[in-house]
Amino acid sequence: MSQQPLRPIKKPNGALFSSGPCQKRPGWSVSALKDALVGRSHRSVAGRNKLNKVIQLSREILGIPSDYRIAIVPGSDTGAMEMAMWGLLGGKGIDVFSWENFSHNWLIDITDQLGLEDVRSFAAGYGKIPDLSQADPERDVVFAWNGTSSGVRVPNGDWIAEKRTGLTICDATSAAFAMALPWEKLDVTTWSWQKTLGGEAAHGMIALSPRAAERLVNHIPKWPMPKLFRMVNKGMLTENLFEGETINTPSLLAVEDALDGLKWADSIGGLVALEQRCIENLEVFTSWVNNSQWCSFLAEDAAIRSTTSVCLRITDPTVAPDQNRNPAGAVL
Repeated sequence: MSQQPLRPIKKPNGALFSSGPCQKRPGWSVSALKDALVGRSHRSVAGRNKLNKVIQLSREILGIPSDYRIAIVPGSDTGAMEMAMWGLLGGKGIDVFSWENFSHNWLIDITDQLGLEDVRSFAAGYGKIPDLSQADPERDVVFAWNGTSSGVRVPNGDWIAEKRTGLTICDATSAAFAMALPWEKLDVTTWSWQKTLGGEAAHGMIALSPRAAERLVNHIPKWPMPKLFRMVNKGMLTENLFEGETINTPSLLAVEDALDGLKWADSIGGLVALEQRCIENLEVFTSWVNNSQWCSFLAEDAAIRSTTSVCLRITDPTVAPDQNRNPAGAVL
């Protein structure tokens, strides 16, 4: 008769785990939403002020340059990425780097849904990353900064040319608010409220460099643009979008929750403190894995190992059940 695995000796302070919505900030309770503008229009002065505050705090904490435009968009990070691809691609060749589920989906959308042909695909298996140096500065580049489903992240932005004619379109969900991003190398960056700060689902964010904003105005897509994806009206950038006037109706409860997460992040020291928390969490996992006889990181190269999307693999399933213990001590 096989022996039953033992329960973990220690349990984390927060036992709720998900890839989104994620764990709430320490000490969170529903009372944090007491000032939510429920029953009010998001187009009222008070509603727009709340939405614009989300944009302002996001800019300040993430260190986004003042000349970048930031908007709240529908459909979480997926909606933000689709908005970018549908509105910006088609005028240049495209290099797509994929090594996990989400970036692979962007490749499928570009080739199968948009039907673009001048596409180069650079793929790698789970736990690895393609050779990023193959990116052509004359072409648009689409990639994810952090592989939510593979435990791999881009180590830095050194591979992105400063003098480039193509745009870099970066899916930064599960990286934003956890890792320092080289904004001067990123023309389009997307994320959602539901990853690192534990916000609620359905709302995305998009940040556009001046070069990306110029492309939006000058580039006319070859396909009809759904209303939810439009950032240009009559040949002009829809500036109100970047001041809190969202395309669809956002949940003002979710907006209040996003503000709560942002204010907490600011109170503990902003991006530097958030990044350090993630580093310390990974150190806990690393210590445990180094002492494990049956488990290892999916990403073998520590230089590209994610600090937020830890992926482990069983290397010896025959190990004694009493060694099957979960790591404890991560700051959640």
